Amino acid sequence: MRVDGILFDKDGTLFDFGTTWNTWTAEMIPKLAEGDMAVARRLADELDFDLDAGEFLPHSIIIAGTNRDAAEAIVRAMPHKNLTEVENALMYSAAEAPLSPAVPLEPFLRNLGEHGLRLGVMTNDTEYSARAHLSGAGVDTLFDLILGFDSGHGAKPDPEPLLAFSNQFALDPTRVAMVGDSTHDLVAGRRAGMQTIAVLTGVAGEEELTPYADVVFPNIGYIADWLKS
Repeated sequence: MRVDGILFDKDGTLFDFGTTWNTWTAEMIPKLAEGDMAVARRLADELDFDLDAGEFLPHSIIIAGTNRDAAEAIVRAMPHKNLTEVENALMYSAAEAPLSPAVPLEPFLRNLGEHGLRLGVMTNDTEYSARAHLSGAGVDTLFDLILGFDSGHGAKPDPEPLLAFSNQFALDPTRVAMVGDSTHDLVAGRRAGMQTIAVLTGVAGEEELTPYADVVFPNIGYIADWLKS
């Protein structure tokens, strides 16, 4: 079926999840715990992060959750912390996380745009962090719309933020592809009536994603050839 627009998740899709967020979280937890290993273990438990392996567990809320979900998990481990302050601190800190693009993004996105496709990003991260990350990668201007969970349309797996993209550009949802690395991304795409593309640059494996995806690719770089087929 023809595709007129592509909506990308950010973490685990445009950027490799493990290289970016495992490293950032492994450094963030000890800083928050201020050297107290008991507190660090509580934080890791709430975030479903394996401190010894230095990586998120596959079922972690952080993988597909919002910035608010992460802040709430931290406050459960450190009840004396103020939720709003933690949420804001995470937003600014995450915006400076070291990013690892899944593929060279600029030529990939320019190629799609030159074929007349509308391009967007819908992430369960904050819009602030999304714009900071995309700007840091030099590709923010290549997207027609950038949405976070706090942009006013909700969060995945609800379909509303995806439909905000298709509605903005008067696109038939059946002619939009939602690209993501988690079941949240793909379920949202299915609920919105969109085509769904899974990529394996996140934590979830092919077996977990296949039931919700029209196609599964190792990374987003395979999309251009798929569009030609």
